[in-house]
Amino acid sequence: MALMISFVALSIDIMLPALATIGGDLGVARENDRQLVLGMLFFGMALGQLLFGPISDSTGRKPIVLFGIVVFIVGCLISALAQSFVWMLIGRFLQGVGAAAPRNVIVAMIRDCYSGNAMAQIMSLIMAVFILVPMVAPALGQGILYLADWRAIFYGMFVLAVIAQVWFSLRQPETLVPEKRSEFSAKQLIWALKEVCGSRTAMVYTIAACFVFGAFVGYLTSAQQIIQEQYQTGDRFALYFAALAASLGFASFINSKLVMRFGMVTLTRWALYFLCSVCTVFMVVSLAFSGHPPFVVFMLLLMLGFFPVGVLFGNLNSLAMEPLGHIAGMATAVIGSIMTLASLILGGAIGQLYDGTVIPLIAGFFLMCLLSLAVCVLGQKEKFMETMPKVLQ
Repeated sequence: MALMISFVALSIDIMLPALATIGGDLGVARENDRQLVLGMLFFGMALGQLLFGPISDSTGRKPIVLFGIVVFIVGCLISALAQSFVWMLIGRFLQGVGAAAPRNVIVAMIRDCYSGNAMAQIMSLIMAVFILVPMVAPALGQGILYLADWRAIFYGMFVLAVIAQVWFSLRQPETLVPEKRSEFSAKQLIWALKEVCGSRTAMVYTIAACFVFGAFVGYLTSAQQIIQEQYQTGDRFALYFAALAASLGFASFINSKLVMRFGMVTLTRWALYFLCSVCTVFMVVSLAFSGHPPFVVFMLLLMLGFFPVGVLFGNLNSLAMEPLGHIAGMATAVIGSIMTLASLILGGAIGQLYDGTVIPLIAGFFLMCLLSLAVCVLGQKEKFMETMPKVLQ
């Protein structure tokens, strides 16, 4: 399950060292437009998730995952053979649609087997593996660029997808038994959307996750320009990117150990408080250095900020899904699609504001974490107060 979900991270992070070269070879006019190579992947994911989850409630989980990987493979080939930026974006869109199947349906498979804090524990372990991919993916992409051109990166993803397809088909059992399946229809999808929107808990944590994920997408879209170009790290970009990913992975692993003891709500609340505190300091430091703080300071504060983000990744999604276990497939589709589309819009806006300084990114993080905290506190005040020490209440 961790491998299948990791296709999303791989599709994003292995491309980062090659963005400048792809933009140059395919005639991209504006430097910030190269971010669309990532943005179209998220757009495809948003649409794919809305379909694959509900269909998996009818056909079973496994066939949909296998179909999604086929679409992903087609997208890899189109991008590898692209002779224009438009065809590159078409290929990336199909990669996103295809990657949505494992990204979305795997969560439903986990929900078929687990619930509550146990689900959060499993999700955190999977997210820990998921986060390890960004630690090696940029270095892998950089290594491929040493030996061949950027097209070889897509051929590499093609080979890995074929291997995963064979392994998954042989080793992973179906988790949705026939008697629990429901017939797919547009009416059911609309009903699921109403069910999700009608659940206060689901909507609160979905909206909160949108803000957190939006800030993170803003980082992903501008990371190569900031770390590699603004700070002139060159080929060391992959190393620094891996260090930041390690902070996320470590946080996910720690969360898997603590969530059974303290609960998702408590860890989520403290993670949001800590993230807002770090972002406040980061914003002050960035303004003090006119948007170009010393690289060591930049990396340290970003690693501190990514730790609570790693905690929030597993918990917010699990909290949003908690009241919707009876429609796990459709709920995962609706929530995942909302999160992906919202994070694309928010993160894309943050990335497009890049002006050669870190201020747009840090300001985006600062605003997004404040909004996420406000949504959780106002929307789930009773739960947050229950888990808060009396002295703070």
